[in-house]
Amino acid sequence: MLRDITMLLIAISDPIRTAIRCIDKNTCGIALVIDDSGHLLGTITDGDIRRALLAGQSLDAPVHDFLKRKSELSPQQPVTAPVGTDPQDLLKLMKEHSVRQVPLLDEKNRVVDLVIMDDVMAMNRPLLEAVIMAGGKGARLRPLTEDLPKPMLPVGGRPLMERIVEQLQQAGIRQINVMTHYKPEKIIQHFGDGRKYGVEMSYVNEDLPLGTGGALGLLTPPRETQLVINGDILTQVDFKAMLTFHQDNLADMTVAVSHYEIMVPYGVIECEGAHIRSLKEKPHLGFFVNAGIYLLEPSVYKFITNGQYFNMTDLIRWLLDAGQTVVSFPIREYWLDIGKHSDYMKAQNDVENGMIDP
Repeated sequence: MLRDITMLLIAISDPIRTAIRCIDKNTCGIALVIDDSGHLLGTITDGDIRRALLAGQSLDAPVHDFLKRKSELSPQQPVTAPVGTDPQDLLKLMKEHSVRQVPLLDEKNRVVDLVIMDDVMAMNRPLLEAVIMAGGKGARLRPLTEDLPKPMLPVGGRPLMERIVEQLQQAGIRQINVMTHYKPEKIIQHFGDGRKYGVEMSYVNEDLPLGTGGALGLLTPPRETQLVINGDILTQVDFKAMLTFHQDNLADMTVAVSHYEIMVPYGVIECEGAHIRSLKEKPHLGFFVNAGIYLLEPSVYKFITNGQYFNMTDLIRWLLDAGQTVVSFPIREYWLDIGKHSDYMKAQNDVENGMIDP
């Protein structure tokens, strides 16, 4: 298929942020770096960006530096093919090199098109079912939650959970299980079977609270990769990109993480015994925090017992102790956990100010 190739192209002198904007705009998960003659110099995928965020790389650095660092870590040149290559040969090429996009070159080695795996496979949507954790009481948000469960609080004029369901549907997810506990009738009455939202929704109620992860024990283990998301999250994270990252890393569990920064309002002194070795004036401390979105392989369910109380952090620890592969997926899109009144007010303001879709 012929694409508007200009939507995919960036220059080697551009900052990495330009690559991010390019990837978000073209929805192909890749930016192609070219010279003035249109020759391919390198590629930057969504996964490359996420790995750079985990490594603490500045997004203001030039693409040149990014490609240099990438080549040092993996000397493999971009996988390309001539225009007119048979689709089955393209699919074989993708599988051999574990890539999902192949730039197509003309006889002068200029980029003229891009083929992605979805083009050559009958794969219009990810093989995912989703679980929304919607059982919390939202005690910190009282009195707003006296009559409504937290996922049903209106944000920009409609329930927060409606936004989550809509986003899952847009990502191609059709099967959604909703775990309920507090005022489940409010959720069921609003969504019903999910048909009017283009999905199929079913509900499992926790008679007693089972923690942020224990409710999974009430479900039949999935046959495919499963997405689990907390019902109090406002986000625009790309679920398809998260699935690709999960598969590329051969993960048993992928945990979405968000960068969180704290400014220490004092000068921090580092000592060795009684001797001062350094002084940092009001430093900023950065961390990756659990963002409440997970991808689980069916094999993870052997660590889950029906009726057992546990949090998702417990499940992560069990998997790590068992030597399973658990990876972090850094969110670079909008993300907000609505846990207290200030978060709720921020969510309303962000929708009003256009930071997230109305």
